[in-house]
Amino acid sequence: MKRETIHINCDLGEGGENDEQLMPLISACNIACGGHAGNLETMQRTVRLALENNVEIGAHPSYPDRANFGRNHMEMTAEELKLSIEGQVLSLKQIVESEGGKLSHVKLHGALYNDAARDRNISKTVLRSLEGLGGDLRLYVPLHSQLGELALGKFELYQEAFADRNYEKNYALVSRSKSHAIITDEELVFDHVWRIYKMNEIKLENGEFLKAYADTFCVHSDTPSSVEILQSLHRRFARKNVFIKA
Repeated sequence: MKRETIHINCDLGEGGENDEQLMPLISACNIACGGHAGNLETMQRTVRLALENNVEIGAHPSYPDRANFGRNHMEMTAEELKLSIEGQVLSLKQIVESEGGKLSHVKLHGALYNDAARDRNISKTVLRSLEGLGGDLRLYVPLHSQLGELALGKFELYQEAFADRNYEKNYALVSRSKSHAIITDEELVFDHVWRIYKMNEIKLENGEFLKAYADTFCVHSDTPSSVEILQSLHRRFARKNVFIKA
């Protein structure tokens, strides 16, 4: 039987207590770089941890809103947003390179991620902010998003699905204000990921299905039992001769 691999990413350097336990279990990390969380010290520490574990390093910029952890929309001019994203990504890129590594990708955080999924003007600003940072940067994009559509041909794209989040019929994530937004049961997380990985579909709460293809799957570091969820994914995928890509 042919050995298969699956790509798993995780948002780290956000002040959580499990980064050291999570890092060996993932393929790529997205490091908070000062917008919603993180500072020079946490960025350097997380970069070193990633390099020790041979994990791909990405920048995780957001609206500059630490008070709300970047989860609220912010009214900013296009130029303000561009400069903010540039500053966040560059600060991490410089640290990665000073430690002998390479920045592999960019993934937006929180409200900025959601806004760029549906707002073409915000997506255009995001792309403008990244164009001068290196042509080989990969961009993680939401499923069926404006950002992915506009970035096609400009960046290498990874379509991203969330292992621990439920979806609405328009491919938006279920709001965290709703009780079924987050998937915490290990078996349900696996079933959710396996269905997307093998059958290219998402099962909605009402029993309907959405067509979906993903290059990478995210487990949030602040999801309850995130370490146990990832350990479970390793075990369950290995039984099917699928391994989380190092």
